[in-house]
Amino acid sequence: MTKEANNERKAKILEGLEKAYEKMLDFKRKNNSELVVIRENKIVKIKP
Repeated sequence: MTKEANNERKAKILEGLEKAYEKMLDFKRKNNSELVVIRENKIVKIKP
């Protein structure tokens, strides 16, 4: 694979991850459930 092809693939993967994250946030808001994240090496639950 060329460097250009790798960059295109990487961009598509990142775009897909962003869309998945947005869909997850919408789902969490809709169901009023907590979002679990790591902040300063601690697990934290956040209401969206």
